[in-house]
Amino acid sequence: MLRAFQWDLARQVERLDHLLDLLPRYAEWGYTRLYLHLEDSVDYPSLPGIARADAYTWENLRLLVATASAHGIQTVPIANLLGHTQYIIKHPDWRDLNELRDPATGAALTTGQICPLHPRTPDLIERLFRDLAPLCTAGEIHAGLDESFHLGKHPLSRAEVAEVGLAAHFARHVTRLHAAAARHGLRLGLWADMLALLPEAIPLLPLGLSLYDWYYHPFTRHPRVELYNFSEYDLPALLAKPQVSGLSPQVSHSHWACPMNGSFRHESAPVWTDRLQNLAAWHRRARATSAAGFLVTSWEPHRLAFPTTTLMDAAAATLWLDPSTSDDPASLLAAGLRRYAAAFGEIPNPKSQIPTSAAARSAARRLLATDALAFCGNSRWEINNRWDTVAPRRESPLPHARAARHLTRLAASLVIRHSSLVIRHSPLAFLSATARFQAYLATRDAFVRTAAAHIHRLRRQITRAPASESVTASLAALTEACVVFAAQLRSARADARRMWTASRPAAAFAASPNSALLAADAARLRALRTLIRAATRRPAAIFRSSPVCGRWTLRFTLHHFAPAHQKVVIEQLLPDPVSPAAPPVWRELHSRVLIEFRAAAARPHTPHLRFEFAVPVEHPDAPLRIASRCLGQFAVSHIELTDGVTTRRHLPLRTRHTLGTPAPASGWPKIDWLTNTATLPLHLV
Repeated sequence: MLRAFQWDLARQVERLDHLLDLLPRYAEWGYTRLYLHLEDSVDYPSLPGIARADAYTWENLRLLVATASAHGIQTVPIANLLGHTQYIIKHPDWRDLNELRDPATGAALTTGQICPLHPRTPDLIERLFRDLAPLCTAGEIHAGLDESFHLGKHPLSRAEVAEVGLAAHFARHVTRLHAAAARHGLRLGLWADMLALLPEAIPLLPLGLSLYDWYYHPFTRHPRVELYNFSEYDLPALLAKPQVSGLSPQVSHSHWACPMNGSFRHESAPVWTDRLQNLAAWHRRARATSAAGFLVTSWEPHRLAFPTTTLMDAAAATLWLDPSTSDDPASLLAAGLRRYAAAFGEIPNPKSQIPTSAAARSAARRLLATDALAFCGNSRWEINNRWDTVAPRRESPLPHARAARHLTRLAASLVIRHSSLVIRHSPLAFLSATARFQAYLATRDAFVRTAAAHIHRLRRQITRAPASESVTASLAALTEACVVFAAQLRSARADARRMWTASRPAAAFAASPNSALLAADAARLRALRTLIRAATRRPAAIFRSSPVCGRWTLRFTLHHFAPAHQKVVIEQLLPDPVSPAAPPVWRELHSRVLIEFRAAAARPHTPHLRFEFAVPVEHPDAPLRIASRCLGQFAVSHIELTDGVTTRRHLPLRTRHTLGTPAPASGWPKIDWLTNTATLPLHLV
């Protein structure tokens, strides 16, 4: 079984010297293939203008591939050629390839995916394959094709789908890509999620494909399909069915097992247990199904210290370097810590920087304990975009404050000691910076909730006695909380910078996601302090909208009992801002996709998964409603509208109102984020 790893260079550019230094370590760890997810991170000779400003030069990429070859690692470039092709259609010269068109004019929209049947698509494929073919040292090119949910939207695609069906439409595109790869002497690879959704396409595929089966949560028997309410699927069993060719599946296709080593979207550290269990589950399945290979993928690591994913790859190597070691998370992570420290310890005394087995296991247990505090899922991530949908929730700030203290202690403990001397430049120092940054995120959660509680308290105090000492004391307490948080924010910037510069150019930090997050936090803090100063002069100002709460706030509990691909939306009937004389229209105040990216939410039934929801409301007397969209159901209860002084409730308060329709168990899912599947009008009294 081949062992491979992937670098996602499409989200950010890592320092080339750092990547080159990693390659001999990966070779020592038993990896023999490198997959490069590129998109616009390189300057393709045949696609001028596609590369972004900080992209690798073509010579950089050739050097990376040549160095990998020198260490016995073959390379497979990934050239997305269906879904995830925004890097192509962003350019005006290629935008007309977009599957999505303006319904009024027919013009290509600015976002979407390429149309397989556009007259210029064959030229695009040939340009990409011609450029990348010399770098395909493994004899394979990977075309992506995952999550291609806009299939059949272009008039040309729609016509073919009407004629032959969606599965055949997809299979025909794969066939054309397979032929293009063969012209360059290459095998074609693709992600296999589309085959789980379109199993009818499997008998129509050309022979000789590499199919990469991915699923990024722990599983016991089979991986699952989120869009089908996490029902199980078995790709090797589908491939084992008789093919049109009559050849055995072993002859026709190779099957790869693909776990993930890092984070989802906005996480600043992996959820360690989930990731390690996912690695172990796929390795067991790879052996059981005689998979051709085991590919540890990495996605969107731009909020992580990149060495975190390298550490996980070191832990994964335990599965074949030391198969006698248990594959439980603590054992794998402890082995990974020792392997990583041994590989990257600094001269002249590297041995002193390698933790003992006991110390590594202790550190592993401490890291695993942070999973309960993980900044993970859309419910937590909302705070990155706005505070006023998080701060006024009916949640105590105390658990977040405790998490911040725990993470701060963890950061201090993640220092390797030898003979009672602290090693200042530990190869694992990035973990301390990561824990401190996680502590900041928890601190922020506590601060915004405390600030919203202060404002609601001030509103009640001012209603009773505007000039009372209690008002003065509350304003002083809120001011002091802002001062303390400002200092914590400054420290967090230093930690975010340490995480970034572990593998990336320091000059690029200002444009990094974590830098942008902190800049937005600083702007919201300034706006909050401006409001406090205004309220000090005129207490009634505290009733205005603020970064932590609106004039009014709609709050409710959301019960996520059957995860799939849901979205909850709050709408209000308001005058049309363009034509005030026209009838009022339902306008979206706020929405949240309910994907949580945790093992606990990756199950068909999750009766105890509950989240608080809050949204600022400027006009309390205009009609409100809660709506569901996309695939699946959820329920809402304990609905109230409050300004901190007066509270109106939707009765009966404890009744659970179920919205949406059950997720499909098969068939092509309709991904529609704009159309309501159900609504609940609110009657607030």
